Amino acid sequence: MAYSSRRRPPEYASKTSHSQIIQDSDVQSFISGCNIPKPIEDITIPHDQQFVFSPIKKNPIKQIVAIDGGYEEIPVRSEFPSATICFFQFGVLVFSIEDLENLEYRPFIDPEDMAKLKQIQRFKLTIPVRNVTLKTETSITHSVRRALYNFFMTKLEESDTLMETMRWFIFQEYDHPVSEWILGSCPHCREARIPLSRIGMTKAYTFQCPKCNGQIYLTDVFRLHEAIDDELGAGGILGYVTTTIEQILLVHVIRLILRLKPAMLNEFLFIKDGPLAFFGQTANMHRPMRMLVKYLFANHNLYLAGLEKSGAFVEHADEIRKILPDATVLLLDNDYIYKYILPATVDPNNIFGQTTYYNNKLIFKASNGGMYVVTLPSTDKKASPSKADFCNIQEILTNVDKLKCDMYDNALLPVALANKLISLAQFPSSRILKRFAVVTIANN
Repeated sequence: MAYSSRRRPPEYASKTSHSQIIQDSDVQSFISGCNIPKPIEDITIPHDQQFVFSPIKKNPIKQIVAIDGGYEEIPVRSEFPSATICFFQFGVLVFSIEDLENLEYRPFIDPEDMAKLKQIQRFKLTIPVRNVTLKTETSITHSVRRALYNFFMTKLEESDTLMETMRWFIFQEYDHPVSEWILGSCPHCREARIPLSRIGMTKAYTFQCPKCNGQIYLTDVFRLHEAIDDELGAGGILGYVTTTIEQILLVHVIRLILRLKPAMLNEFLFIKDGPLAFFGQTANMHRPMRMLVKYLFANHNLYLAGLEKSGAFVEHADEIRKILPDATVLLLDNDYIYKYILPATVDPNNIFGQTTYYNNKLIFKASNGGMYVVTLPSTDKKASPSKADFCNIQEILTNVDKLKCDMYDNALLPVALANKLISLAQFPSSRILKRFAVVTIANN
């Protein structure tokens, strides 16, 4: 790594050192032993993993709920030492299928009708990222913990908070409550496997570490404190925060429906931007999520889909577009994924996504030629899922086919609208937020 300099000229890298790498026998041996994804001419789609899609005639879905989140990292001090914070914005977009269908039959779209498709509820979160701490906390780690805790404790509608949903979710209060959750490590003393008792939790949703007596928040179950470095900052957790809160918002809406009128779950389709999975430090959340999915399928119902817009699966879907017929569903199993999408040796004991996903994955080529990578929740993770393992697959894909959007390639209207309404642009949003943050910090 080259030296950085603020007064003298920077150190430039050598222009001949690459020859040492090229001539190294170990490097040559390593590269020759690597696998890469196969080109289109080498891909054979198994017939037993695909089926022709026919939309159902009577659509049970009346309401669409799309959930998306975005963030922008903002420098609040550009000169050395630099300091940054991060602004998050999450949105829950709700609109009715009837309102969408009515637009198709009108020669002109009334702005009031279009507004019905933009009924979104926004949630904002700010956390420190680098060289910024809250005045009440001693480090970046504890500042991030406190910011997340405060966000979850904020009242949303009436007296409800996301923290109440967290308790309901983690301790499975929707069915037969569990007595405790094992926390990976204490955020203060780093003691491993801390039992968090449901009965012993305070009214403020906190616990006490049995070793150091440090205060533990219920939101520490995300284990984000394990991925924060007080010197390097919290930049590594921003993506995890986004995907985690998106899915907790999903759980929150489901909880509200169950409390108000459980039968309404039969009329709602939930669409999440991205796969139905928890990654990195938050991966352990896939277990309580799968338990909730199992409960809903056994006692109520659930129409839920994750739609991916980027990544290896989306690139593969685009690659096979020409050889997959329209109105066709391709189920993805272990063999196919590791042979064509993520080159690796197939291990029957290592099911793709078994420690992160709570769903099975498929590629859907709609009747209009659009290609979609769809993840549907499942009660069990299988190496070779069949059509029967994808609950409500016909109803969900009928609506995916219906919700096409020409704004972008292979876009769905709910996801595109939600992203438009909550995303933070580099310009002018980034500059405005920077000015806002700098002035606010300077005045306090």
